[in-house]
Parts: sequence; C-alpha cells; structure tokens
Amino acid sequence: MSDIDIRIDGRAGRITLTRPQALNALTHAMLNAIAAALEKWRADPGVALVIIDAEGKRAFCSGGDIAQMYASGRAGNYSYGRAFWRDEYRLNAMIRQYAKPVITLMQGYTMGGGVGIGCHASHRVVGETSRIALPECSIGLVPDVGSTLLLATAPGSLGAYLGLTGTRLGPGDAIHTGFADHFLPESRWPQVVGALVHSGDPRRLTALCAAPPPATLPAHQAAITGVFSATTLPDLLHRLDRAPGNGALPGDWAAPARTALQGCSPLSLAATLAILTIVRRDPRLSTALDMEFRFTSRAAEHGDFLEGIRARIIDKDNSPHWRHASAADVSAADVAAMLAPIPEPQPQESIP
Repeated sequence: MSDIDIRIDGRAGRITLTRPQALNALTHAMLNAIAAALEKWRADPGVALVIIDAEGKRAFCSGGDIAQMYASGRAGNYSYGRAFWRDEYRLNAMIRQYAKPVITLMQGYTMGGGVGIGCHASHRVVGETSRIALPECSIGLVPDVGSTLLLATAPGSLGAYLGLTGTRLGPGDAIHTGFADHFLPESRWPQVVGALVHSGDPRRLTALCAAPPPATLPAHQAAITGVFSATTLPDLLHRLDRAPGNGALPGDWAAPARTALQGCSPLSLAATLAILTIVRRDPRLSTALDMEFRFTSRAAEHGDFLEGIRARIIDKDNSPHWRHASAADVSAADVAAMLAPIPEPQPQESIP
C-alpha cells in the first residue's frame, strides 16, 4: 500500500505513514493495515517492539481522512463513518493494550486520529516541531480516539481546556499534560531508531532522550482550572468572560480561548464537557471510547459534523451554521440524545 509502509526491520515491527502530501491523514484501509500488522506481530518472537513513525517534516498524522466520510454523509449514507470510527477505536485500544512496547515518533502536527495512533503507545516521543491538538469541536465532533481519557486525567482542568479550545501543545506541554513521555531532538531520531531496530530494547530510547523545553501551561494551570472546571457550558463561558486577559499581553490564555470557543459547535462543546465528566468518574479507555462513539456515530446525521467539514475544509468560508446558535440554546436533552446508548456493536467490546 503506497500510503503506509509495514515491514520487519531487525528486532522491530516498523509502521511508517507515507502520505506526507496529505499530512499523513489516515484512511480506513491504513487503519485496517495497522491493525492486521499488530495482530500478526503479537505472537511473532522475532518482533520485540513496534515503531510507528511518518514521512515528512510537517506532520506525524493530521487525523482521519474525512473526504469519503463527508461525501457519504452528504449522500445520506452514515454507515461508512460509523464503520470507520468503530475500526479506528478498536485500533486505538489495541495500541494502548499491546503486550509489546510500541514507540511512536511524533513530529509536526499530531491531531485527531493521529493522537489515537501516537498517544496511546507505551513510549511516546516528541521533538522540537511537535504540535499535538484535538480540534474536533471546531468541526462539529468531540475529541475522540480515546483522547477523552487523556484529557480527563490531565492535571487540573487542563484537559477540558485543551479539548474545548483545540489548543496546540508543544513538546514540553505535551509531556506535562500526559500526551507524550519523552523529548528527543529530531536530529537524533534516526540514531534511536537504529538502536531500537538492532537491540529490540526500549531502554535504548530512554538512554538517548533529553530534557524537554519548558512547559508553558503550568504557569496558568490554576487560572485555567478555575474556568474549565465548570460542568456546564453556560457556566464555563460565564467564568471565562470574567477571566482577565484581552490578548494584548504575552502568555495570555483567556482571550485566545474565547476566540476558539466562539468558532466551535455549541453542541460539540456541551457534549465534550459531559463526556469528560463521565470519564473522570470512570477513567477507563472503554468508557472513553463508548461515550465518544455514541456521539461520533450520530454526528453526521444528528449533529454538526457535515456542516463543520463544509465550512472548515470544503468551502473554507469558516462560517458554519451550527444547529444551535449559542450555548444557551443547547439543552440537557440535546446532549443526552447524542450520548444515549446505541444498540449496534460497540468498539469498546472486549476492552477492559
């Protein structure tokens, strides 16, 4: 498959995303190929560990390739999107639970579906260009691929802040918030891959890692938590309106947060808060994937997903017409309808 290179190299199973021109966005076929390789290598004694990386400098993986999902949804076929997400979430769970070490090297953008591939691994490496983000609320989805577990367990209420605003994490903040483990200057990545391939020992990675750049979020963590600990969207927006900051000072987080939330689907924002509340109470991957799939499986038919993709990606007018004009228009019943149990098979089945 030209979009992905899967092979055994020394002691390592190697998976390289090879769509740099598309920022290594994941197709359904790529997801299934990765899952098949991991399943095959699970019992292969010659494979001691797995390395997942990507070609190109701009992105490890920008997310899922949503062109087909948008086209099928516009045609009234919602089964394609449901099948894509179901298979994607099963792969995310497989990576997180894999019995052998999985090392991911995440340069440039790692967003959406890229987080599901990269940030559930046992050894998550970032470099100086790494930017990790979950911008789903701006396209009418919720943070998914199991990311609500990462968000729910981030320090304070930084997870809610990141999931609602789509703020990009540099390497220091990615490690601080639990989306990555190690910093390694990207010039050393070929060296560490060579050592892993030769030895099959993940300790060779940690021996070569360096101190990450300073994180920026800890300085604002208390103030962000004071706002984003709100459990309802109207309360959160009220707190944010009272937070200091007008964008004029370096390090101001409140003004960019206001701008980001204004561009997001109110339904997605409210549902994300609800999901995070549930996952904080029950911080298991199965819970996160269950709640995410309830929303995403309905997002094209009953949510704002198609309109978000039209506005942000297809027409690029950045003027989405959301189903709800404001946060005040989203009722508890609206959120409950998007998060109600669904009768069809769930991606989290067999996930502990």
